[in-house]
Amino acid sequence: QVQLVESGGGLVQAGGSLRLSCTASGLGERRYAMGWFRQAPGKEREFVAVISRIGVTTVYGDSVKGRFTISRANAGNTVFLQMNTLKPEDTAVYYCALNSLIFEVSSAASESAYDYWGQGTQVTVSS
Repeated sequence: QVQLVESGGGLVQAGGSLRLSCTASGLGERRYAMGWFRQAPGKEREFVAVISRIGVTTVYGDSVKGRFTISRANAGNTVFLQMNTLKPEDTAVYYCALNSLIFEVSSAASESAYDYWGQGTQVTVSS
């Protein structure tokens, strides 16, 4: 059974930083592309970032470019999202996602490119 578990969310003041982690289990030793999405109350889910299976390629959503950095562990399927210079508009539930099929950069921002999802972790940025 494949499971994605996120951690690291919390409450932070504007301008602060948080680091999210996500670990996928149940997939054996093969590595897969993994990404982050977020959903604020009353809004659609938004693409945040993705990293390819060996970490060579990263893609970011426009709203987080230059502030967030996605990375992954050297082995397995664990990814991190370092979030700096946080703004109140970054407040959302952050979801980890995994692509176990063929990863294409052109579709990285689409929810349909990912077939496994975590339960989400809340990030709240106060002004």
